[in-house]
Amino acid sequence: MKKTASPQRSASSLFALLLAATLAPVLPARAELTEEQRKIPLEADSPNPALSKIILLAGSTSNKAGQHEYFAGCALLAEWLRQTPGVWPVLVADGWPKNEAVFKDAKAVVVYADGGPKLPFLEEAKWNRIKDLVQAGTGLVMLHQAVDVPEARAEEIRSWIGGVWQKDIGCRGHWDMEFNEFAKHPVLGGVSPFAAPFDGWLYNLHFSPDIIPLLSGAVPDKSRSTADAKQYAGRPELVAWGYQRPGGGRSFAFTGCDLHRNWGVEGQRRLVTNGVLWSAGVEVPVGGAPVPLAGGALTTNLDAKPAPQPK
Repeated sequence: MKKTASPQRSASSLFALLLAATLAPVLPARAELTEEQRKIPLEADSPNPALSKIILLAGSTSNKAGQHEYFAGCALLAEWLRQTPGVWPVLVADGWPKNEAVFKDAKAVVVYADGGPKLPFLEEAKWNRIKDLVQAGTGLVMLHQAVDVPEARAEEIRSWIGGVWQKDIGCRGHWDMEFNEFAKHPVLGGVSPFAAPFDGWLYNLHFSPDIIPLLSGAVPDKSRSTADAKQYAGRPELVAWGYQRPGGGRSFAFTGCDLHRNWGVEGQRRLVTNGVLWSAGVEVPVGGAPVPLAGGALTTNLDAKPAPQPK
């Protein structure tokens, strides 16, 4: 005769399943690419080893519409990089390539994705892949939230890019920033004064002493949320920098570009594109990289997110 589970045992089993589900790690949501996004070639490797291959790791869907548009931002960046002769950008969705062979002979890797525990290369095999690239002298670019890294990885990533955001001293928030003064450096070539309205910023990072300061601006002192930051009231804060790694290779980081609309600001487009080229060891064109923006480009390849509700 077939035995049936007792009500008590069934209840216990159900409780165990619910408990296991509760304790399981919460993984970031993975959204399907939109029909428009699927029209863009992904992981299209360079047809010519003489071209400077640059890998663009676009993070998974994140935040609200108009923020953290990693795929759309990387698609735009790929288009701007193509304007410089000899450059081959490779767009990767969901933070990591399905075919890791595309990393072979890359001159730089760009990480435009969520940071902290969601940084897309924290799994051991992925971490070792990025580490090997860095040690081989491959350029590394970290944009916006990507500079926020897990504490256990902070010291090593700082040795890669020159600065990392940590909650002990770091601050963040949204406000207008203006940039009017520029040092002489290839990354700043052709970058004219610009404003980034109400973008999201991270500042007061742990920096290596030998970074190359590139872009600083005023921040509201009320955003200084840590004791370390409060002692520097009124100080302009660094939000973009370059780094020549002692073992070879270059890195560039910019903590802005939270709001997708600010890619419409020519100064920001040129700053980031120049920074990627410089990190890849590509000579930045005189007057800065060409960064044309076609009409309607800012509304293409956006993630499928609910539209913001009116307040």
